Amino acid sequence: MSPLQQRWQTPVTRMKWVAGLLLLLAALLYVIATALEPRHAAWGYLASFAEAAMVGAIADWFAVTALFRHPLGLPIPHTAIIPRSKARIGRNLSSFITTHFLATPLVLAKLEALDLGGRLANWLRHPANAEAVGRQLTGMARFGVDSLRDERVRDFIQGKLINRVRKVDLAPVCGQVLEMLTRQGKHQAMLDEALIKIDALLQDDDTRALVAEAITAEVRTLRYLGLGKAVGGWSANKFVDGVSAVIAEVAGDPNHPLRERFDEHVAEYVERLKHDPAYRLEIERLVAQLLEHPATTEYIQTLWQELTVWLQADLESPDSRIGQRIVKLTRGLGDSLAADTSMRNWINEQLMTAAPAMLERYRGQIGKYIAQRVENWESRELVEQMEQSVGKDLQYIRINGTLVGGLVGLVLHALTQLAAG
Repeated sequence: MSPLQQRWQTPVTRMKWVAGLLLLLAALLYVIATALEPRHAAWGYLASFAEAAMVGAIADWFAVTALFRHPLGLPIPHTAIIPRSKARIGRNLSSFITTHFLATPLVLAKLEALDLGGRLANWLRHPANAEAVGRQLTGMARFGVDSLRDERVRDFIQGKLINRVRKVDLAPVCGQVLEMLTRQGKHQAMLDEALIKIDALLQDDDTRALVAEAITAEVRTLRYLGLGKAVGGWSANKFVDGVSAVIAEVAGDPNHPLRERFDEHVAEYVERLKHDPAYRLEIERLVAQLLEHPATTEYIQTLWQELTVWLQADLESPDSRIGQRIVKLTRGLGDSLAADTSMRNWINEQLMTAAPAMLERYRGQIGKYIAQRVENWESRELVEQMEQSVGKDLQYIRINGTLVGGLVGLVLHALTQLAAG
């Protein structure tokens, strides 16, 4: 379809043609009626009707055209009103919107009536909306993972994290963590776990063999007499059984002296971590050595690579576990909000509290943007947009002007004839 055909199909263009054809018909009627007027008086009435209709049509055409452009391209004063008044129109439109649409009382009343907390809860509960949120967040996560796989991003984040770790004073933190575990008795549970692991390790046949070999190697005299292996095995069994007995004794007695000594050592260690500068410097040195070691760097990079590969594979899968989890959490959030009136009220209260400050902050910026946008709008584009919006109704003015003008001319001619006798 050609641009001319497209333009013809618009309502504004069709109405322009209708108004123009009426003007042409009025002109044709005027010519015919004027020519035939000597033959009969009725043609005079038609000539007056047509003459006044042409005047009305041309006057209204001029008025309508003058709103948007110069009639016939002539720079007649007070024409092309809209293009010349863009700045004023923008300021008036900006003032109208900011005053009648963005006034603080009006917006607050609308927000209070909307119950945005309840609407948010109902919206999130809808499965389609939850899935839409899941898709959007999954897409954002996929983009983030793609960015993390870039070597420059990886090096930047890794450098920032390492520098942050270097600045953290770990000694007091470790001391506070150990103190918290001590108060909750977690250190004794850790001791029990350690004792169980040690006992299991000692009961292993390979461990017993190693202990026997160590004892045999130390007792050289018995080895020369050919008794080293037997004595080593017996000694290893006695050693392991003795240690197991002690472990069982400690495990069965919450008030065992070994536990008390363990408490004392942990408490002392906590105090030194929290207050001893030497411990603090030692931990900083160990952390620095650990971070600078090539094995640490290689491990971090390998872990980073494996993590990003797994995340990308999961996020690109149609059955992404992360995506399903996001959808589930979204629906769960909607259900929780729907069941919690106080939380919904809190959301509404926060919006009502924040809205006045936001309106005061952005109202002027919104108005300024509207005014600048209208002022910077290209004149041709502005005219086309406004013509498409109200041009059809303005063409009806031309049509009505043609008909009303003709009727007025007809009435005036009749009154003239009546006055003449």
